[in-house]
Amino acid sequence: MAKKQKTSTKRKKSGKKRTSQKAPEPISFIGLIKLIARNQHFRHFLGLFFIFFSLLLFVAFVSYLFTWKADQSILDLPLSELRTNPDIEVQNWAGKIGASLANTFINNWFGIASFAFVFLFLVMGFRLLNVKICHLGKTLRFTIIFVIWTSITLAWLFNQPYDFLGGAHGHYINQWLNTIIGKTGTALLLIIILVSFIFFTIKHPLERLKKMVHSFSSINTAIIPDAFSNIRTFFRLDDILSDKEQPSEASRTSEEEPRPEEVTQKESFVLHDNGHTEKDKSPKEKSEVTGEKESSDTESKLDFKTVNTLEQETEQQSNSESEKTDNQEESTDLSMSVSTSHDIQTDQVTESYDPKLELSRYKPPPIDLLEEHKIEGNHVSNEELLSNKNKIVNTLKNYKIEINEITATIGPTITLYEIVPAPGVRISKIRNLEDDIALSLAAYGIRIIAPMPGRGTIGIEVPNQKPEIVSMRSVISSAKFQETKYALPIALGKTISNETYIVDLNKMPHLLIAGATGQGKSVGINAVISSLIYKKHPTEIKFVFVDPKKIELNIYEKIKNHFLAKLPDTEEAIITNNQDVIHTLSSLNKEMDERYELLKQAHARNLQEYNKKFVSRNLNPKKGHRYLPYIVLIIDEFADLIMTAGKEVEMPIARLAQLARAVGIHLIVATQRPSTNIITGVIKANFPTRIAFKVASMVDSRTILDMPGANRLIGRGDMLIAQNSEVTRLQCPFIDTPEVENIADFIGEQPGFATPHILPEYETGEETDNSSAPEQRDNLFEEAARLVVTHQQGSTSLIQRKLSIGYNRAGRIVDQLESAGIIGPSEGSKARRVLYSDELGLEQYLDSLR
Repeated sequence: MAKKQKTSTKRKKSGKKRTSQKAPEPISFIGLIKLIARNQHFRHFLGLFFIFFSLLLFVAFVSYLFTWKADQSILDLPLSELRTNPDIEVQNWAGKIGASLANTFINNWFGIASFAFVFLFLVMGFRLLNVKICHLGKTLRFTIIFVIWTSITLAWLFNQPYDFLGGAHGHYINQWLNTIIGKTGTALLLIIILVSFIFFTIKHPLERLKKMVHSFSSINTAIIPDAFSNIRTFFRLDDILSDKEQPSEASRTSEEEPRPEEVTQKESFVLHDNGHTEKDKSPKEKSEVTGEKESSDTESKLDFKTVNTLEQETEQQSNSESEKTDNQEESTDLSMSVSTSHDIQTDQVTESYDPKLELSRYKPPPIDLLEEHKIEGNHVSNEELLSNKNKIVNTLKNYKIEINEITATIGPTITLYEIVPAPGVRISKIRNLEDDIALSLAAYGIRIIAPMPGRGTIGIEVPNQKPEIVSMRSVISSAKFQETKYALPIALGKTISNETYIVDLNKMPHLLIAGATGQGKSVGINAVISSLIYKKHPTEIKFVFVDPKKIELNIYEKIKNHFLAKLPDTEEAIITNNQDVIHTLSSLNKEMDERYELLKQAHARNLQEYNKKFVSRNLNPKKGHRYLPYIVLIIDEFADLIMTAGKEVEMPIARLAQLARAVGIHLIVATQRPSTNIITGVIKANFPTRIAFKVASMVDSRTILDMPGANRLIGRGDMLIAQNSEVTRLQCPFIDTPEVENIADFIGEQPGFATPHILPEYETGEETDNSSAPEQRDNLFEEAARLVVTHQQGSTSLIQRKLSIGYNRAGRIVDQLESAGIIGPSEGSKARRVLYSDELGLEQYLDSLR
């Protein structure tokens, strides 16, 4: 009695521990099933459904054996017509649904072996009702193997194409095997599979067979239970009927007939083994307790009980043993669930979220896809350098300007000559000689920098006679670009000193590109896009392309499922229609507002801090938090949009330029018409970083850079970049159209996302309150309603994940569900309360809404 009380007390304590554990988060499918299974009402409902379904299948299958000929012509009709046409009648006892199910399972699939599914669904139903018939996982495995093997075997034995013994599956598989290895080979293969299954499933089958035969040879009334146990052990029925393998009586049976004392001791040991797990005590304690219990039980039973009483007690002990085993198995399941939950929570704390995991096999394009574009020989000779130096010195002497020193720095297209004027020489005098020096050098594009910032010299930029082509490959492969830590690195080319020039778009934070037609503007845009593609993963950055000319950015259509973003319900990822541009800008503004709200909830100042917290699993996805990629909006021809849309385009762009930097939305706007009505003061004020290719006049240069100089450029990628009040002359890297095509093809051939990144849906300012009206509801409204009732969780993230839709659309569906009275109002960080507990009541309510 003392030991029984101790065991029950221990079980109570362990039960308290189980109820105090938190439910595991539904990260995986199994975790989600465990979470759903905790709802007792749902489990009971689902269990009754599976029992009903198994009985329905049984009736339908049995009836099909007698009525299949009469129903065969009817079952060839489409299921929709069969279900909706009241004039069609079937002979199957389970009606049209039963006839259709039986025809599918028996005729189209596995033949009469499909009866095993009846048992499988029955086990599932009772298991959900907390009534354990068989081990569910092992029953499922045995069912699958039995059905497939039996179907093929029956088809081999009878070999008739329309015979329902093996079904269509068995017939076609059997035919295929016969054509490959012949009928005899197929038979041998089936036998080998059966023998292999037995040997791999049953531990030591020959020994078990031998012990079973020995048990039958010594059969008597005292060991009949042992013989039956041997049979169960041989066929591994214990593996199906319980979660844990029961101790084999055959393994404990000796060559001689066991004495009553031995039987009593064995039963006592089994009771102890079920009453206490091995984790309860140390090995020494277990041996002591076991020995005491065996001796005490043996003495008491031998002294006071007869053989008949002993047999009755053995039967009672077996019954109590099975009950304890079931309780122990349930406790084991719960402890495994708790430990799994603990492991999941531990992983969430210790392991960081990897945003690249969804496309873990993505490979960035190799540098070999880019061409070198080298020029043979030295592009600037010593004779050219010496001649230019002498011409500069002589020109200045003609105007009585003395210089103390002159040096040259050779760049890819420009050579910088730095002079140190003699004391007393005014800088303005040298600056005014720009045209005279150009005349003496017979060169176009002379630019004087007086003075050179931080150098104490005056710079004269002279174009080279043989300009060098700066290839995209040279800047991408440079150590400076490969080792950069910038968030959004862009390789803009090389400086006059032949150094790779890299900027961070995240710090710019927006870029304005302007220049005359044919001066390298489109090549510069391709260089910007290629730089980001080479450096960033598809989960880290998304592009929104606006191409009114419809031909410049169309080449990137192949990477839309990797890097592009678009509006929902639109076919093209690259925007060419002006009205779609307005909608996209409004959508980006909405995305910006939503991101600011997420940053506010996360107490993060910018996108980097927010994503860092999300990667560290400090933000809960159930509250709407998600990994936020950078979004780069690229408008190829801004002048066309301003001329056609005007303020509808200018104001959203100005708002994005003012506010979107912190949430990772950046703008790159290009135009070939740098006039004041296109590049307005509002645009210029929010685009501190500007690139100017060659323009026609000084006025255009001042419009772009607020200073002259762009009119002195030589074209073909020669450009000026104004950043942080500094102007730098660069040679833009050249990337040809075939190179861009190679990059797009390489990325497009890799597996990508199912669709491009979906932006928030564009909404007009006209809001309606009748969102629960049928014409206003989303077409996924009913599916979402069934989803939240099934999971008993009114979560936006659940709808987004299960229905594979955008977050904003899922949020609107949640609002519609609330308006329709299916879920309750928002309760802050808690999930919304679901107002319907079962799907039957929900379907009745949905019928009333239609």
